Amino acid sequence: MDEALYIFKSIVEHSSMNKAAHSLNLSQPALSRKISKLEHEIGAPLFRRIGKRLELTRIGQLTFEYAIEQERLYLKYLKTVAEFKETGRSSITIGASLTTLQTTLPDLITLLRESHPEIDIKAITGKTHEIVSFVKEHKVDIAVIASHLDDSYVQCTPLFDDHLILVMPRSLMLQDAKQLDVHDLNNIPMILFSKGTWYRLLTDELFEAYQLTPEIRMEIDSFEAILRLLHTFRAGALLPKSYLRPQLIADNDLDIYPIPQLEGTKRTTSLIHADPNTLDVAVRNCIQDIATFYHRQA
Repeated sequence: MDEALYIFKSIVEHSSMNKAAHSLNLSQPALSRKISKLEHEIGAPLFRRIGKRLELTRIGQLTFEYAIEQERLYLKYLKTVAEFKETGRSSITIGASLTTLQTTLPDLITLLRESHPEIDIKAITGKTHEIVSFVKEHKVDIAVIASHLDDSYVQCTPLFDDHLILVMPRSLMLQDAKQLDVHDLNNIPMILFSKGTWYRLLTDELFEAYQLTPEIRMEIDSFEAILRLLHTFRAGALLPKSYLRPQLIADNDLDIYPIPQLEGTKRTTSLIHADPNTLDVAVRNCIQDIATFYHRQA
């Protein structure tokens, strides 16, 4: 943290030049010179004197808030360095099931890059049962899967709930869109996930529960490919809510249609890992940061 900001922050917190000088082991003239230099660099006074009392100017208040933020960042930096020195770790390997690869993994990597910039991130993908095995065999440190796992050898932390949403090209605007019922899916050509994926299982369960037989024009296991092909096949798709971000909808010229029954196609995305006592400190810190982030979003 910049020395002048640290001195300025100390003066504000002590509400006294004398007390701050004593705390910092500086003479008052030396402290005053440093504050004068800071005010010169900023180009504005930081304090005004009211009798024997110091009061912050508006610029002083802004500078104090900035000093607090700088101290927070500096302490975070020291914590990150300490973690790295303690563990000697420079990488973390994340496993992701095929469905979370496109819906959750990008956000997860962004989060960890921001909170742990010193760690190199690697990723492994596969089917859910393969990812679970990788966790048990310590081939990955942590993993995200589109389900809740009950396994005594793996710890599972739910991150968020998801459900399917009908999405269609804007050029195929449906009549009475606000009053769609699940049985209206029988009248819409569909592109579905390939069999064996979690979201295809959800879709098949939905079709069976409501005895639906929509026209299936294609089956594929790529979210991006489905979006590209919707216009080509003039079809709709049932995609997870977590994937359908507003910008993605706009960029692909799509509309989403609320169907109440689809909210029952709930799937929980979870973070899984081995016993924390078997993991490095850096990995445990990453787990804590991920859980905290998603719980704040809930």
